Amino acid sequence: MGIKVGMVGVGAFAQSFIPLFTAHPLVDQITLCDLDAEKLRENAAKHQINDTSPSLDHLISTDVDAVAVITQNWLHAPQAVQALRAGKHVYSAVPTGVTQDEITELVKTVEETGQIYMIGETSYYYPGVVYCRKQHEQGAFGDIVYSEGEYYHDWDHGLYDVMKWRGGDRWMEFAGSPPMYYPTHTTSQIISITGAHMTHVSCQGFVDHHKDGIYKPGVNLWNNTFSNESALFKMSDGSSCRINEFRRIGHPGTVRMAMFGTEGSFEHNSAGAIWVNKQADQSLRLDDQLACRERPAISGTSSEEAMDKVTASDGTHLSVAAVHDTSRLPKEFIGLPNGHAGSHQFLVDDFVRACHNNLLPPNNVWMAARYAIPGIIAHDSACQGGVLLEIPDYGDPPGKGR
Repeated sequence: MGIKVGMVGVGAFAQSFIPLFTAHPLVDQITLCDLDAEKLRENAAKHQINDTSPSLDHLISTDVDAVAVITQNWLHAPQAVQALRAGKHVYSAVPTGVTQDEITELVKTVEETGQIYMIGETSYYYPGVVYCRKQHEQGAFGDIVYSEGEYYHDWDHGLYDVMKWRGGDRWMEFAGSPPMYYPTHTTSQIISITGAHMTHVSCQGFVDHHKDGIYKPGVNLWNNTFSNESALFKMSDGSSCRINEFRRIGHPGTVRMAMFGTEGSFEHNSAGAIWVNKQADQSLRLDDQLACRERPAISGTSSEEAMDKVTASDGTHLSVAAVHDTSRLPKEFIGLPNGHAGSHQFLVDDFVRACHNNLLPPNNVWMAARYAIPGIIAHDSACQGGVLLEIPDYGDPPGKGR
């Protein structure tokens, strides 16, 4: 018997996930939920889904087992807590939350209720991160010395439309949030590879001068003037980590990371990705391994193995890299959409399996806190001119030393 899932919010981003939850063999029923009645009717018809709910309050009063929260980012933590308290498992779009207090409450709620919470962090499944996680598990890095994560997303690349969709007439009040309040795409890359967390931070902010006035004093709810923030973190494993969150940048945009160890290093920039060690003639170009494209789906094999068995293909996985283990995905996902560098299908599968089998998902609430809180503290540091601040931590997940 499968689970029943409620999708909270049926806007643009939810369109990538409704078909995947619907197709998953361990999901018996999907209920769509939105405050906009017309949008709700249109999406129910579009996706051929019969069950709908007019509000989160109503949805959590039904017999759904889990809810997927894909709403405005400042609502994620409060809505997750509400659903968890009602006995529902929760999948949440990023970020985890926008204040330390609400993230503290989220962790406390999971600990008290025993319900499953998973943050829908796409970067965990990015090809470069998957590759580095395997290298780290094998000891190829040696001791980690320094890492860096970058999220470059200029306002001219669709952000105006996104914020107008989310904020309506008041969009500018919400648009100017501190860049470090949306850090999970970058922080998760480093943390999920090494298992180390951030303990201290010093951050600098770039005061914005753009004519749109988004970061003008008094315009946004945070009175934030920084469009770009750069933070240097001390890690629990003794290494250092630099995180850049930029919203005004002459760049096509990227989410990427680099990692340097005593024995080997991974570098990724606009010219491509490479693995290097102390021997100059042993460098390995990784562009083909990390490129997301259509891959033949061979039962019981990974994408990398399937490359050699094209003639035996029983379908095609969309937008995956050779380093992705597609053998673990449900066959029902073959041919379905897969976005954000091959992450969407893995996100849905990990959450559904966690709920169905009562498992701890990889991006659990303790990891989600470690992804988000360092950014919140980093912005505090930037507002104080870069003073070094300590980062609170809620410990490891159960079974991992808590």
